Amino acid sequence: GATGDEATFNLLKQELKRSKWLTPSTMQLVYEKQPWLGVRRGEIITAMCTIMHPIMSKQNAIAFSKGNILETVTKDRYVNHAAAIADLFLDRFNPKEPLSDRDLEERSEGLKAIIDNEVEDTPAQELFNKMIDIVKHTLKTNIYMNNRYALGLRLDPKIMVSEGETPRDTPFGIIFAHGRRFDGYHVRFRDIARGGMRLVTPSTPEQFSLESAHQYDECYGLAYAQQLKNKDIPEGGSKAVVLIDTVGMSTKGRDFVMRKSVKAFTDTILDLVVDTDETKEEIVDFVGKKEVLYLGPDEQVIPEDIDWVIKRAGQRGYDTPAAFMSSKPRAGINHKEYGVTSEGVNVYLDVALKHVLKINPKEDSFTVKITGGPDGDVAGNELKILFREYGDNAKVVGIADGTGCAEDPNGLDWGELLRLVENNLPIDCFDPTKLKEGGAVHKVDTEEGVKARNNMHNRVQADAFIPAGGRPNTINIHNYEHFLNTDGTPSSPLIVEGANLFVTDEARQLLFDEAGVIIVKDSSANKAGVITSSYEICAAMLLSEDEFFENKPQIVSEVLDKLHQYARMEAELLFREFENYGGSLPQLSKVVSGAVNAATDALTVALETFSDEDKEKLLPLFRAHLPKTMADLAFDKVHERVPAQYITNAVASCLASKLVYKEGTKFIETLPEEKLADVALRYLEAEHEVELLKSALESTEMPDKEKESILKLLDAGGARAALGVF
Repeated sequence: GATGDEATFNLLKQELKRSKWLTPSTMQLVYEKQPWLGVRRGEIITAMCTIMHPIMSKQNAIAFSKGNILETVTKDRYVNHAAAIADLFLDRFNPKEPLSDRDLEERSEGLKAIIDNEVEDTPAQELFNKMIDIVKHTLKTNIYMNNRYALGLRLDPKIMVSEGETPRDTPFGIIFAHGRRFDGYHVRFRDIARGGMRLVTPSTPEQFSLESAHQYDECYGLAYAQQLKNKDIPEGGSKAVVLIDTVGMSTKGRDFVMRKSVKAFTDTILDLVVDTDETKEEIVDFVGKKEVLYLGPDEQVIPEDIDWVIKRAGQRGYDTPAAFMSSKPRAGINHKEYGVTSEGVNVYLDVALKHVLKINPKEDSFTVKITGGPDGDVAGNELKILFREYGDNAKVVGIADGTGCAEDPNGLDWGELLRLVENNLPIDCFDPTKLKEGGAVHKVDTEEGVKARNNMHNRVQADAFIPAGGRPNTINIHNYEHFLNTDGTPSSPLIVEGANLFVTDEARQLLFDEAGVIIVKDSSANKAGVITSSYEICAAMLLSEDEFFENKPQIVSEVLDKLHQYARMEAELLFREFENYGGSLPQLSKVVSGAVNAATDALTVALETFSDEDKEKLLPLFRAHLPKTMADLAFDKVHERVPAQYITNAVASCLASKLVYKEGTKFIETLPEEKLADVALRYLEAEHEVELLKSALESTEMPDKEKESILKLLDAGGARAALGVF
């Protein structure tokens, strides 16, 4: 008897301790509505209801609203079925005796039969069957960990597909966290992935309900965009979106809940990815392999969050804690300070001006309009770079930000623009006395000013438009025609997307089809930021914080060179293929990302079968990808400091991007998937042979002009010709 009492007491103690981390809906369910359920079962039920919301609401937004889902499955006459499904979940992941696949299948079918027999309400039946599917699609959970902050589930991504949904790419993995006043998704498209964590804090209950319905889709969309953008780096694309309930709170209360949510969400991810004695003892793992992921800061994440996350990753036994989250103040490369995103944007602008408008910006005058203020990261740095590279040749004829807009058909005064950038001031601080004839400053403190600001990007005529700030979907299917003049010509024939998602996919296509607008898509134009973050991860793994800090100026200079190189290689390829094969540039941008990612994935699989000796021969690819100083300082320790999976991904992505940028997307597309890796590796050998031939030719006696022609031919197609693949 005493043992039984002791077990009951321990369970009670555990459940009381858990209660401070429970979300209000779970508290209400287990302490008021159905107290016999117990905390664990209540947590599982409310978590499953949250997961079901984005899946089921696509079928019927009203019947499957978040409130209705929870209400339905916890009704007095149905709640026993919800409890039975929670028990199935608990038995499946019981570390002492986990349920086998066979037993899980048998019990699932038994439960479905009972539900079919006893639940007459069709929506309720659908929900219970979906809950059983969630159990079957959960690969890992921290439900049995005693000191967890929140409930975490590592999900098979197939569970998130709604009935009748248009097919789309399936992510590699999903982590879902359900905690006090927050729910979070982490979606990734490759085993090793990196992407930002953003906090979403709606201000009204209605807005919160709306955000809840599309939280997963937002996370999916952002992760997918990141996957397209991450093509040149070892990490695939990922994103985390944490929806936090701060409705009706004071600023102080809101901030407190946000900081707690960041801690609970990241600690839950760590529960599911670290390999320690505690996790081995309390977590049943149906993933079957170690998972490596990296976070970055996004909307509403502050420096204190970054420091806490890195420190916590170290305490929890994450292999490379300093790399777990990028942008650490001392050991990071501040994107705004060094203008990394804008450095890439400007390369695309430069190449596009030459190819599309036949303007050589170093010699010819051109006009540009920008959204995003002089105090913004991308816009402010782009202004500095435009002046640095082209001086008075670049005429900024319009800028709009949250405070207003400034316009001047003869070009806004450079001295005044740079004063605003240096002093971190918005555009409404532009000195009107610096305007030339026809110029104006409009502030949003008048209705007329708001109107002028809101339509500046459509109204002002310029050779190029750079959205470098502003709301997503600003130019969309309903208003894209406003970008056109009354005669149907565009207000700018060229758009280079410094900001994400400023123009929707549909609007991009329509602007191209109807007015021939050439658009360099965001996943190409502003990719330099993610490449920089990847180099931060490499630095955090390879160097100590002091080593990085001591060599920071040189490393940053080399990173900037790499950014220019990667941007120029893709820009030249995009316009080469656009001129050769036609089609729209945004579509080509996706094709380039798809080709590099397909080659990377095929190579990653192939490399897993290689011997260590053969893998070692390919390591120079990874070394060449790194900034020289970073490689010189620590590449000899790469095996002890960098996870093996990461090295494999790095080699694969380096070879894949080399192949696509040199030979083009058609080369990859024509190869059968199973031959891709073999051809890529043979290509590397052929390239080496070509280099030997070039060296031999250099020392051969022949006229310089002929020698130069042969060298050019070897460089352009020698490796491919040696392969015999055309």
